[in-house]
Amino acid sequence: MSSPTGVPDDSYWQRPDPDSAVPGPAPDSTEPAPKPEPDYPGPPRPAPPSPSWRPPTIAQPPPPRSMPAQDMDALDEAEGSARTVTYGVGLVAGAIALILMCLLCARVIF
Repeated sequence: MSSPTGVPDDSYWQRPDPDSAVPGPAPDSTEPAPKPEPDYPGPPRPAPPSPSWRPPTIAQPPPPRSMPAQDMDALDEAEGSARTVTYGVGLVAGAIALILMCLLCARVIF
């Protein structure tokens, strides 16, 4: 960015010397001070609700039913088969990636 005066030095962007600054004129004390604005008390408070504003309540609901028991052996078997599928998909994807890399590298080298 260049200075607006066209001179390519940094003197335009330097701060002025504090000793050479001339203080501005003193404010005129004969003018009256501006009137302060009145305080805003906020919106008016609403009327209190009537004593019967709440909807009728229902009696206590029945307790929740018990959950069925879990078959831990079936869960372990399902988890094992899911792990086998996951590893199989990963091995196939890795083999395809390795074959593609070998083909691309062989094409570059030869």
